[in-house]
Amino acid sequence: MDTERERRFWRKYFDKLKTYGIPPTAFSWYRRAAERYIEAHAGKRLTTHCPEMVQTYLERLGAQPRVREFPFVQTVQALRVLFQDMVQAPWAGRFPWDEWIDRARNLEARHATVARDARLDPDSADLTINPETLTGVVAEAHRRHPDVIRKMITAIRLKNYSIRTENSYLEWLARFMLFHSQVAPENYHDAHIQAFLEDLVLRRNVSASTQQLALNALVFHFRHVLGREQIHLESFAKSKKPRRIPTVLSRDEIRQLLAAIDSPTWRLMAELLYGCGLRLMEVIRLRILDLDFDHQLIHIRQAKGNKDRVVPLPQRLIQPLQAQVEQVARLHAEDLAGGFGEVYLPDALARKYPNAAQELRWQYLFPAARLSADPRSGTVRRHHVHENGLQKQIRRAAFAIGINKRVTCHTLRHSFATHLLASGTDIRTVQELLGHADVNTTMIYTHVLNRPGVTVASPLDALGSI
Repeated sequence: MDTERERRFWRKYFDKLKTYGIPPTAFSWYRRAAERYIEAHAGKRLTTHCPEMVQTYLERLGAQPRVREFPFVQTVQALRVLFQDMVQAPWAGRFPWDEWIDRARNLEARHATVARDARLDPDSADLTINPETLTGVVAEAHRRHPDVIRKMITAIRLKNYSIRTENSYLEWLARFMLFHSQVAPENYHDAHIQAFLEDLVLRRNVSASTQQLALNALVFHFRHVLGREQIHLESFAKSKKPRRIPTVLSRDEIRQLLAAIDSPTWRLMAELLYGCGLRLMEVIRLRILDLDFDHQLIHIRQAKGNKDRVVPLPQRLIQPLQAQVEQVARLHAEDLAGGFGEVYLPDALARKYPNAAQELRWQYLFPAARLSADPRSGTVRRHHVHENGLQKQIRRAAFAIGINKRVTCHTLRHSFATHLLASGTDIRTVQELLGHADVNTTMIYTHVLNRPGVTVASPLDALGSI
């Protein structure tokens, strides 16, 4: 039974939970999470605890395969209130609580990393679809015409397109089918495509890129599913494609932004975005074997367009990256000791190298905070962190330092390219570093540098005082 002192402690603890918006119905769960930590360190006063003890506890908790996302996050929040608000430990304000929460998130069943990468046998292009994995308009279209959706997915996967392209193409095909719900799929013809595309512009007022994506999806369906190579579209209403200049931060803004990210891990990822011009998912999916410290290179594998490239490894990131590798190695050793330690590998690689999944070099450079069941196979693995964590960190940092521009992870990539061109780097080199197939895509950054009209004095300034 609790003593009066303990009852006062927990009443005060519950009051602190209220300030975080925790509902009273959950108080007992937070208390139990805090008590488990205290019991694991029996005999040690809370005032003597250090951040390493909390980190070790969370790592061991994350290595338990049955720990789900919500209870793990609940434990992190319970310990945050315990040490930051109750004990008021000096280190608690600097401990990366948010990082542990962000790194604990599950990869969804349709996440681009694990949703699908199996290569279908062209001689036996049969595919079984679980309707429960389909949502929205795609689920409705599958309910009406399951064979059409199955054939579309099969054709996409035989072409080895990414899961994001698959999801996009399926959604546009489904919208097209529902738009022409009175027409049997085998009776589709070119005029149906034209009518749908014009409706997107005239009624829904979509952008030019959205209309083009819908056209690409429908052309793919007509050619690769219906077998109609020749598609003739008469002149139809098109969205006007606006000319947009990418948002670019100054070097000083970049410096402030990076400094505003408290967590060393998230800051390191943001530094890779800017220092190497990487896309968000290229950073998230980095594996240890992608780092070449001897030649100071980073290998980017299967990037957009299924292309590989290399980028220079910034010298100032060598030591932080080596420290990150050591941390992953320690975590991986603990996973192996617990009977786990397997990482996700694409099916083709997993078949070719059956033991590679447990090798250190294949581990993700930025692993999740806990083990989780693979949403496809159910195998317990340690995936990479969820990309939402890094996105949130960038937004928070931009808000904290008062940047009024729209800042995203891709803004750092834009800034990388612009700053290289400003320093005299050849545009073809920048194109190669960014992985652009067409130099015209890279040319957009020259518009930021040229700044037409910026050097012209305004006639208002010539009026003098009014």
